[in-house]
Amino acid sequence: AYIKEPVRVNDEPFLMPIKEVHSISGRGTVVTGNVEKGMVKLGDELHILGFTNAPLVATCIGLEMFHKEMTQALAGENVGILLRGMDRKTIFRGQVICVPNKYTLSSKFIARIVILTKDEGGRSQPFATHYKPQFYFRTADLPGVIYLPKNKHYAMPGDTITVRVK
Repeated sequence: AYIKEPVRVNDEPFLMPIKEVHSISGRGTVVTGNVEKGMVKLGDELHILGFTNAPLVATCIGLEMFHKEMTQALAGENVGILLRGMDRKTIFRGQVICVPNKYTLSSKFIARIVILTKDEGGRSQPFATHYKPQFYFRTADLPGVIYLPKNKHYAMPGDTITVRVK
Protein backbone atom coordinates (compact mmCIF):
# COMPACT_ATOMS: atom_id res chain seq x y z
CA ALA A 1 0.00 0.00 0.00
CA TYR A 2 2.95 2.34 0.60
CA ILE A 3 4.85 1.65 -2.60
CA LYS A 4 3.35 3.11 -5.77
CA GLU A 5 3.30 1.02 -8.95
CA PRO A 6 5.92 2.42 -11.37
CA VAL A 7 4.73 3.96 -14.63
CA ARG A 8 5.08 1.40 -17.43
CA VAL A 9 5.47 2.46 -21.06
CA ASN A 10 3.25 -0.14 -22.77
CA ASP A 11 1.93 2.10 -25.57
CA GLU A 12 5.26 2.43 -27.43
CA PRO A 13 7.02 -0.11 -29.71
CA PHE A 14 8.80 -2.99 -27.94
CA LEU A 15 12.39 -2.36 -26.80
CA MET A 16 14.58 -4.44 -24.48
CA PRO A 17 18.31 -4.03 -23.77
CA ILE A 18 20.05 -7.42 -23.81
CA LYS A 19 21.59 -8.20 -20.44
CA GLU A 20 22.63 -11.84 -20.96
CA VAL A 21 22.74 -14.39 -23.77
CA HIS A 22 22.35 -18.14 -23.16
CA SER A 23 22.32 -21.22 -25.34
CA ILE A 24 19.93 -23.99 -24.29
CA SER A 25 20.74 -27.33 -25.91
CA GLY A 26 17.86 -28.65 -27.96
CA ARG A 27 15.96 -25.34 -27.73
CA GLY A 28 18.04 -22.46 -29.07
CA THR A 29 19.32 -19.06 -28.01
CA VAL A 30 17.77 -17.10 -25.13
CA VAL A 31 18.31 -13.39 -24.45
CA THR A 32 17.39 -11.93 -21.07
CA GLY A 33 16.72 -8.41 -19.92
CA ASN A 34 14.21 -5.96 -18.57
CA VAL A 35 11.55 -4.85 -21.09
CA GLU A 36 11.97 -1.08 -21.33
CA LYS A 37 9.03 -0.23 -23.59
CA GLY A 38 6.06 -1.89 -25.21
CA MET A 39 5.03 -5.51 -25.41
CA VAL A 40 6.34 -8.65 -27.11
CA LYS A 41 4.25 -11.74 -27.94
CA LEU A 42 5.00 -15.26 -29.10
CA GLY A 43 5.54 -15.32 -32.86
CA ASP A 44 6.66 -11.66 -33.13
CA GLU A 45 9.45 -10.90 -35.59
CA LEU A 46 12.22 -8.96 -33.83
CA HIS A 47 15.37 -7.07 -34.77
CA ILE A 48 18.61 -7.09 -32.79
CA LEU A 49 20.51 -3.81 -33.11
CA GLY A 50 24.04 -2.83 -32.15
CA PHE A 51 27.60 -3.89 -32.98
CA THR A 52 26.55 -4.93 -36.52
CA ASN A 53 26.03 -3.03 -39.78
CA ALA A 54 22.56 -4.46 -40.38
CA PRO A 55 19.90 -5.60 -37.91
CA LEU A 56 19.80 -9.29 -37.04
CA VAL A 57 16.34 -10.79 -37.64
CA ALA A 58 14.85 -13.33 -35.23
CA THR A 59 11.45 -14.70 -34.19
CA CYS A 60 10.21 -14.96 -30.59
CA ILE A 61 9.29 -18.62 -30.04
CA GLY A 62 9.26 -18.60 -26.24
CA LEU A 63 8.86 -16.22 -23.29
CA GLU A 64 9.68 -16.94 -19.66
CA MET A 65 9.71 -14.94 -16.44
CA PHE A 66 11.18 -16.67 -13.37
CA HIS A 67 10.66 -20.17 -14.87
CA LYS A 68 7.04 -19.41 -15.76
CA GLU A 69 6.08 -19.61 -19.44
CA MET A 70 4.18 -16.62 -20.82
CA THR A 71 2.40 -15.64 -24.04
CA GLN A 72 3.39 -11.96 -23.81
CA ALA A 73 5.76 -9.71 -21.86
CA LEU A 74 5.11 -6.07 -20.90
CA ALA A 75 7.29 -3.08 -20.02
CA GLY A 76 8.94 -3.44 -16.63
CA GLU A 77 9.10 -7.25 -16.67
CA ASN A 78 12.40 -9.12 -16.49
CA VAL A 79 12.11 -11.87 -19.12
CA GLY A 80 13.93 -14.43 -21.20
CA ILE A 81 13.12 -14.54 -24.91
CA LEU A 82 13.78 -17.75 -26.85
CA LEU A 83 14.79 -16.87 -30.42
CA ARG A 84 14.50 -18.96 -33.56
CA GLY A 85 17.25 -18.70 -36.14
CA MET A 86 19.92 -17.06 -33.99
CA ASP A 87 23.41 -18.27 -33.12
CA ARG A 88 24.56 -17.39 -29.60
CA LYS A 89 27.90 -16.16 -30.97
CA THR A 90 26.21 -13.35 -32.96
CA ILE A 91 24.41 -11.72 -29.99
CA PHE A 92 26.12 -9.69 -27.26
CA ARG A 93 25.30 -7.91 -24.01
CA GLY A 94 24.65 -4.25 -24.79
CA GLN A 95 22.65 -4.86 -27.97
CA VAL A 96 18.92 -4.13 -27.97
CA ILE A 97 16.09 -6.31 -29.22
CA CYS A 98 13.09 -4.48 -30.65
CA VAL A 99 10.28 -4.47 -33.19
CA PRO A 100 11.46 -4.07 -36.79
CA ASN A 101 12.01 -0.59 -38.29
CA LYS A 102 11.02 1.44 -35.21
CA TYR A 103 14.43 2.26 -33.70
CA THR A 104 17.70 3.42 -35.26
CA LEU A 105 21.25 3.46 -33.96
CA SER A 106 23.51 6.45 -33.64
CA SER A 107 27.23 6.62 -33.01
CA LYS A 108 27.40 10.40 -32.50
CA PHE A 109 25.63 12.86 -30.24
CA ILE A 110 25.93 16.34 -28.74
CA ALA A 111 25.85 16.74 -24.96
CA ARG A 112 25.99 19.57 -22.46
CA ILE A 113 28.20 18.32 -19.64
CA VAL A 114 29.24 19.53 -16.21
CA ILE A 115 32.78 18.50 -15.29
CA LEU A 116 32.78 17.84 -11.56
CA THR A 117 35.67 19.12 -9.44
CA LYS A 118 37.76 16.85 -7.25
CA ASP A 119 35.78 17.99 -4.15
CA GLU A 120 32.55 16.94 -5.91
CA GLY A 121 33.97 13.48 -6.71
CA GLY A 122 35.14 14.37 -10.22
CA ARG A 123 38.37 15.29 -11.95
CA SER A 124 41.45 17.06 -10.64
CA GLN A 125 43.00 17.55 -14.11
CA PRO A 126 41.64 19.27 -17.25
CA PHE A 127 41.18 17.32 -20.51
CA ALA A 128 41.47 18.23 -24.19
CA THR A 129 39.79 17.15 -27.42
CA HIS A 130 40.16 13.40 -28.10
CA TYR A 131 39.66 12.53 -24.41
CA LYS A 132 38.37 8.92 -24.34
CA PRO A 133 36.07 8.14 -21.40
CA GLN A 134 33.94 5.02 -20.95
CA PHE A 135 30.19 5.46 -21.62
CA TYR A 136 27.37 3.37 -20.20
CA PHE A 137 24.17 3.07 -22.28
CA ARG A 138 21.53 0.70 -20.90
CA THR A 139 23.51 -2.58 -20.63
CA ALA A 140 26.41 -1.55 -22.91
CA ASP A 141 29.68 -0.02 -21.85
CA LEU A 142 31.67 1.50 -24.70
CA PRO A 143 34.65 3.79 -25.15
CA GLY A 144 33.92 7.14 -26.75
CA VAL A 145 35.80 10.22 -27.91
CA ILE A 146 34.94 13.73 -26.73
CA TYR A 147 35.47 16.70 -29.08
CA LEU A 148 35.56 20.13 -27.43
CA PRO A 149 34.26 23.30 -29.15
CA LYS A 150 36.77 24.88 -31.55
CA ASN A 151 37.33 27.90 -29.28
CA LYS A 152 38.05 25.71 -26.21
CA HIS A 153 41.48 24.07 -25.82
CA TYR A 154 40.87 22.45 -22.43
CA ALA A 155 37.86 21.51 -20.31
CA MET A 156 38.57 22.39 -16.69
CA PRO A 157 37.00 20.81 -13.60
CA GLY A 158 33.96 22.95 -12.74
CA ASP A 159 33.24 23.88 -16.39
CA THR A 160 29.86 23.41 -18.07
CA ILE A 161 30.33 22.97 -21.83
CA THR A 162 28.67 21.53 -24.93
CA VAL A 163 30.69 18.75 -26.56
CA ARG A 164 30.40 16.37 -29.48
CA VAL A 165 30.80 12.67 -28.69
CA LYS A 166 31.55 9.82 -31.09
